[in-house]
Formats: sequence, structure tokens, C-alpha cells
Amino acid sequence: QVQLVESGGGLVQPGGSLRLSCAASGFTFSSYAMSWYCQAPGKARELVARISPAGTTTEYVDSVKGRFTISRDNAKNTVYLQMNSLKPEDTAVYSCYVRRLGDNWGQGTQVTVSS
Repeated sequence: QVQLVESGGGLVQPGGSLRLSCAASGFTFSSYAMSWYCQAPGKARELVARISPAGTTTEYVDSVKGRFTISRDNAKNTVYLQMNSLKPEDTAVYSCYVRRLGDNWGQGTQVTVSS
């Protein structure tokens, strides 16, 4: 079955950087678009970034454009989210997602931006 395991979250000061990773298994990774979502306390989950199966097309929510970069390594079955210039409002649980025979989510990784 599909498994998505995120890592790389933590506590960082405003202006800092983090790199999230999502290791995927149980499906042909290179055939599927992958996405990162975030959910802040008391808010609905929202799409942060998406990348096409070959990694040639990416899209971002406006609030992270120019600061976050999504990428993937199909040889390693891993998708990444490089997060730069972090702001307190980026604080959330970040989860990776793939739509294959339904919705598939990882367990999420907490990102906290605070001084």
C-alpha cells in the first residue's frame, strides 16, 4: 500500500530555512504528481506546492512563491520542500500527498517558526 513518510520539520527562527523530505513507497513514484499541504492550528488544510511526475512543472500558493521550492528525486522516491525566509505564519503541520486510488497522506511533520 501507499506509504508517505515526512521528515525535516522543527523549530526555526524567522528568516531561517528548513528542508522537508517525504519518502514514498508502495506505488510507481515517477508516475504521479506529488504535493505538499500545510495545516495551521484552527485552520483548514491548504495546498502549498505541487510537482508534476517528471518534475518539470511546479505550482505554489501565492504566500510561498519565491521562498519555497518543491523538487523530487525519482531515483530515490522522495519529494522535497525547501523552505527559505520562513515567517511565523508558516507555522503548521506539513504533509505530503499523492492521489492514487484515492487520497493518500503522510503523518505530517511540524514546522514552528518562532523567535
